[in-house]
Amino acid sequence: MTPEIAALSVLLGLAVGLTLGALGGGGSILTVPLLVYVLGQSASAATTGSLIIVGVAALVGWLPRLRSGQVLLGWGVAFGALGILGAVVGSRLSAAVPAEVLMVSFAVLMLVVAALMWHRAERGQIDRNEPPLMLTWRPFRCDCPRVLRLVVTATGVGVLTGFLGVGGGFAVVPALVMVLGLSMPQAVATSLVVITINSATALLTRLTIVDSADLDWRLIGTFTVAAGIGGILGARISGRLPAARLTKGFAVLLVLVATYSLGHIALTS
Repeated sequence: MTPEIAALSVLLGLAVGLTLGALGGGGSILTVPLLVYVLGQSASAATTGSLIIVGVAALVGWLPRLRSGQVLLGWGVAFGALGILGAVVGSRLSAAVPAEVLMVSFAVLMLVVAALMWHRAERGQIDRNEPPLMLTWRPFRCDCPRVLRLVVTATGVGVLTGFLGVGGGFAVVPALVMVLGLSMPQAVATSLVVITINSATALLTRLTIVDSADLDWRLIGTFTVAAGIGGILGARISGRLPAARLTKGFAVLLVLVATYSLGHIALTS
């Protein structure tokens, strides 16, 4: 790895970590094209390496927030576990649909979600702050309506993620905000738990298929360390931003990614 590539890896890793830590999304969508088009990695190596980078950045992004109460660990673990099952179903369904249709659908969905989140921010509907999910056995206590919402939403997001091949925080954060009633800071922090689980699961699966010898571990390691530092900084930035501004920032990021996706499809079709 040349000094120039090392420097680029550090700068790009910081950018990815900042985005992921502050907004709870953008990790894999940003990392894969950066690894391929800027750092010259193959698509196979980039998609595998991105799972390591994004997973670590997400992990260091949510661990410091545990004490602040922003991370609802029960929601995150349950959401991630249920999303795995949905992703399997979505992956099988995607085989019957052309890739262009999938990506256009995803881009349109992101634009719709961005509009809804911006509207919520304008109307001040972003600080609902419901209490954490309660489910105990002795004595038995169950907030069953919220449990059902969790199951349906997490499975649906998993199907969407597997069906489109992308999603992650872009699907999880809006779901946590608009369906489960979390505030934006809680949704961003909790989504990082889900991203960590999804990245680890996908990485374990992929390493059984891809030869790890093909990976540039020095580049991945440099990028990962920088992304981890960026994730910590992003978490601090997120904690200091008003919820309305954070929501609007996420909506803008959704629009940018959707526009990029539609432009890429138009140029390659």
